[in-house]
Amino acid sequence: MRRPRPPAWTATLAWKSGLFITVMCCALAALLGALVHTEVTRRTVGQARDKALSRLADVTSAYEVGEALPPGSGLDPPGLPAPLRSLAAGGGRGTLVGDRDGKPVMWAAAPADGRALATQVDYGQSARTIESLDGAIAGSSVLAICATLLVGAFAVTRVTRRLHQTARVARRISAGDLDARVGDPRTADPSRPQDEVATVAGALDTMAATLQRKLLAEQRFTADVAHELRTPLTGLSAAAELLPPGRPSELVRDRVRTMRTLTEDLLEISRLDAGTEHVDLGVYELLPLVERVVRASGTRTEVRVVGSTDGPPVHVETDLRRLERVLGNLIANAHRHGGPPVVATVDGPVVTVRDHGPGLPGYLLADGPRRFRTGGGGKGHGLGLTIAAGQAAVIGARLEFGNAPDGGAVARVALPPHRAPDPSPNPPPGG
Repeated sequence: MRRPRPPAWTATLAWKSGLFITVMCCALAALLGALVHTEVTRRTVGQARDKALSRLADVTSAYEVGEALPPGSGLDPPGLPAPLRSLAAGGGRGTLVGDRDGKPVMWAAAPADGRALATQVDYGQSARTIESLDGAIAGSSVLAICATLLVGAFAVTRVTRRLHQTARVARRISAGDLDARVGDPRTADPSRPQDEVATVAGALDTMAATLQRKLLAEQRFTADVAHELRTPLTGLSAAAELLPPGRPSELVRDRVRTMRTLTEDLLEISRLDAGTEHVDLGVYELLPLVERVVRASGTRTEVRVVGSTDGPPVHVETDLRRLERVLGNLIANAHRHGGPPVVATVDGPVVTVRDHGPGLPGYLLADGPRRFRTGGGGKGHGLGLTIAAGQAAVIGARLEFGNAPDGGAVARVALPPHRAPDPSPNPPPGG
């Protein structure tokens, strides 16, 4: 049997802090209340006892000389508590709080001729004093707990608000926004005392700045290398074309073409990393676009359409060149690393490219495509899927990777559909 799980809000710092403050305030109020109650009760009862014993001394003197005893006094008077009666009859003296006619009284008794000579004094005022004190202690404890909770909630809320801000910035950084900073004012002024939250915020800002500098340096290095390689590769390509026909010449030309493609891919990745790409949006019919990409790839790729082909055509608003680049890279990757047949399926504004090979490696499914990392036997540089993912993000498409249950890799491109404006039922006059 599964144990019931507590609500999620009970795990928050605010709830735990509030509970801790409440428990500590209640414990402190109970301790102080008990101490005050005990001390005041001891003094009040002591004063009533001294008064009763003083009255008992007067009653004893009057009894010994045979004078009339004052009211409420006598031998074994009615209402005398049995324990006190037994104590006096045994030769002892004592006091005890009891009731007489429904009112609290303080009894005092002493031995007299084998009986109990007792008297009483009013204890009502003392009892009311103790009750009033207990009420005051309870009321002041409640007020103190409420005031402490308000102050504690204010202080904890300020801390948790800063922690939530730090967490939001950390999530933005993990999503790729390296310009995000916490900007805690305590970290900007070194002369101000630094608490733990400010220390964490400052460490996060420093980490983000360092990571940003390293990534910018990597991007600049990639772009510089690609630019520097273009000039010698252009000369090498021209020189390769002058070689006499033959197998060695074909190998040289093939390697030169591969290096030129790699250089262009590196340049495209550097532009994507820099975030300087601008989209040129247009409205296009999706099915003919996919068919054109398949023909341009020169591969045996089947194109399928989900649903009836007699329905209205699906249009998407996108950047044509970038979408063709995305689909072309996915189809090329399916043929290079997967197995036939390769199928491109159009289902509304969603295009799915599937092969029947060994499937995508686990690292790619978990973390997405990574440049210069492939799961195959050394073909490719892992740039095709990286470029596809980058260009898909630029045009606002969602690119997802997975493996089919019966084998094979699946790449799914979900494009934002084009919504045609509703025709106006009442066109303006003169139109």
